[in-house]
Amino acid sequence: MNYKSVRGMEDILPGDTRIWRWLEDAARKTFEFYGYEEIRTPILEETPIFSRSIGETSDIVKKEMYTFKDKKGRPLSLRPEGTAPIVRAYIEHGLHKISPELKLYYIGPMFRSERPQKGRSRQFHQIGVEVFGARPSFDAELIAELEGMLKTFGLTDFTVKINTLGCEKDKSEFSEKLKKYLELKKNRLCEDCKDRIKRNVLRVLDCKKESCMGVVREAPDILDSLCPQCKDDFDKLKNNLEALKIGFKESRNLVRGLDYYTGTVFEVTHPLLGSQDAIGAGGRYDKLVKDFGGPDIPAIGYALGIERLLIALRKETPPYQGAVIYIATLGDKAKIKCVQITEKIKKELLGRVIVLTDPRGASLKSQMRSADKNNAKLVLILGENELEKGKIVIRDMATKEQAEIGIDNVADEIGRRIILESEKLKAKSEKL
Repeated sequence: MNYKSVRGMEDILPGDTRIWRWLEDAARKTFEFYGYEEIRTPILEETPIFSRSIGETSDIVKKEMYTFKDKKGRPLSLRPEGTAPIVRAYIEHGLHKISPELKLYYIGPMFRSERPQKGRSRQFHQIGVEVFGARPSFDAELIAELEGMLKTFGLTDFTVKINTLGCEKDKSEFSEKLKKYLELKKNRLCEDCKDRIKRNVLRVLDCKKESCMGVVREAPDILDSLCPQCKDDFDKLKNNLEALKIGFKESRNLVRGLDYYTGTVFEVTHPLLGSQDAIGAGGRYDKLVKDFGGPDIPAIGYALGIERLLIALRKETPPYQGAVIYIATLGDKAKIKCVQITEKIKKELLGRVIVLTDPRGASLKSQMRSADKNNAKLVLILGENELEKGKIVIRDMATKEQAEIGIDNVADEIGRRIILESEKLKAKSEKL
């Protein structure tokens, strides 16, 4: 019998895991620079954690969650998003008692039973943050941090979209205005949006079908329903983003699909992803901690889809993964020396190079083919003749030029060549 992976749940193979690790490591370094701490929650949670926070009538809860009962009949769900479990952990472990202001980040898999398509898998992965105790004055700073991280990844051609949903009162009043308007235009809406009028009316604003978009263009504007405080918060957000020189676009139809959002909402899109162009999104959820039985602490967060990020990165600017160095050896003594050289390179260049060696005892010709297959930048060739002279041959696989250098100088020479290469790449990137 031929077994296959579950549809929409994909294997990440060795050639790709290197890129995934690079992205995750870059994210971790950026988060820690900004003072975030990592949190890891289980992939399984009690179902009410999601149905209560996301909304009983949301598409995620009604159509997309993987929900089942355990042996004791308790309803459990694979997590479809990261915020609700982190809020649960924040309250359960009394993290608010340690510090009401806390910056957390997470990296891990999420699950939604959607139709698989480009950038949308049933098991997908997110990089995200949650900031507890953050007032609206922090919103622009968070968006600036997000933009900085995307640029660290090498992403450039993205758009930051912003909107506000107002406070709970504003959001409720606007929903009623929108519902009344849409009831009059119901015959022009798609079947999904006709259903959304009853159970999740704001989601109509986000529909991508042309007939619905035509109706939405004439719909009431959320800004007309904002109280003075929420209007002031949104104006300050725009002013702060302009002061930080963060480009943004106001999007009245940006509402997010999770019920817990109030106030600022934002989204990052990229043209290389087609119609489903969102790389990530986030917003404020000032009442969720209290709704979960915790103290009245405001919060804001966002999540980025790793699969979507990598689609954009591969097409726009493939991430630099570090130079591959291949050490080809001839003879048992050379193999022993190879281990010592590898350790020296590791101590001095860990994280900047990948060192490959031959595990089979193959011929030099075969080892060179293996180096070429693995896209090695440099090949070090070591045999008995080189050992006697205390030398090693270093070969540039791009130019085919090679030279003898002292064995003790190997790490320094590799490091020098990598620095030169990275400077060339940086100069090329700046020109673009």
